[in-house]
Amino acid sequence: MWDAITKPEFTTKYFYGSRIEVTPERRLSLSPDGADTWGYNAVAEWDPPRRLVHEWQSLYDPELAAEEPSRVTWEIEPQDGGFSKLTVVHDRLDNAPKTAASVSGAGWMMVLSGLKTLLETGEPLVG
Repeated sequence: MWDAITKPEFTTKYFYGSRIEVTPERRLSLSPDGADTWGYNAVAEWDPPRRLVHEWQSLYDPELAAEEPSRVTWEIEPQDGGFSKLTVVHDRLDNAPKTAASVSGAGWMMVLSGLKTLLETGEPLVG
């Protein structure tokens, strides 16, 4: 699961086409063709394969880019039977109301549904 969250060959298949690459220092999100930077965020915690915490600021939209960065925490907990429990918390959104609106509802739901489908079947949710 860690690679699916941190490597572009996976993220393009479930994260709205975004080419996301995460290192211990930063999370870089590029448009599907790699021409535009959609996000460039600091990584606060890097503990593979269990925990990743990074800032979130969307650069593809000027109104979102003008807001203060929020934070995303990914926690992966191994479960009996070879499964993992993934918990994603997107917080520090008080000074980012447009970002909060964009990630609520269908925003994260589509990402997480797509990630689950990709990990379970090897195929993207929508093709």
